[in-house]
Amino acid sequence: MYLLRRLTNSPRALLFSYLLLIVVSGGLYRLFEHDKTLGDALWWAVVTASTVGYGDTYPTTVPGRILAGLLISVMVLFVIPLITAHFASKLIVNNDAFVHEEQEEIKAQLREIRAMLQARHEQPSADEPELATPLLSIARQTDQDSRSAGHEAVVRVVP
Repeated sequence: MYLLRRLTNSPRALLFSYLLLIVVSGGLYRLFEHDKTLGDALWWAVVTASTVGYGDTYPTTVPGRILAGLLISVMVLFVIPLITAHFASKLIVNNDAFVHEEQEEIKAQLREIRAMLQARHEQPSADEPELATPLLSIARQTDQDSRSAGHEAVVRVVP
C-alpha cells in the first residue's frame, strides 16, 4: 500500500515505474522469445503496454504469452488509472480552500480577538453593552475546535 501511495503522489515515480516495467518486460520477452532482438523486445513491450497491439511482433511461447497477459493487466488495471487519476487531481482544484498561510493568519486574528475580548471582559466600559462574555465564549470554543480538529479554524455564528 505504501508503494502504491508513493506512486500516485509522484509523477516522476510513476514515469520511472512505467519505464522500468517496459524495460523488464522487454528483457523477459527477449529471454522467452529467443529469436527476437532487444529492440524488437522493447518495441513489443511498448506496443503491448499501450494496448495498441499492432501484431507485427507477438509471443509464441507460453511464458511469453503469460508475460503479455500480465503486462496488459498491470497497465490497464494500475498504471493507466494512476496516470489518469494524477492528471484529474490536478484539474480538480478547490479555489475556496484556505492555504496554510491564510489558516495561520485566521488563527492569529482569533487570538487577537480573544485577547481584546478578555481585556474588555475584565474591565467592561460603563457605556458599552455587556457583549464580551458571550463573544469570548465563542472565540474560545472556536479556537479549541480548531486545535482538536488539527486544521483550519471553524467559526460558529450564534444568533
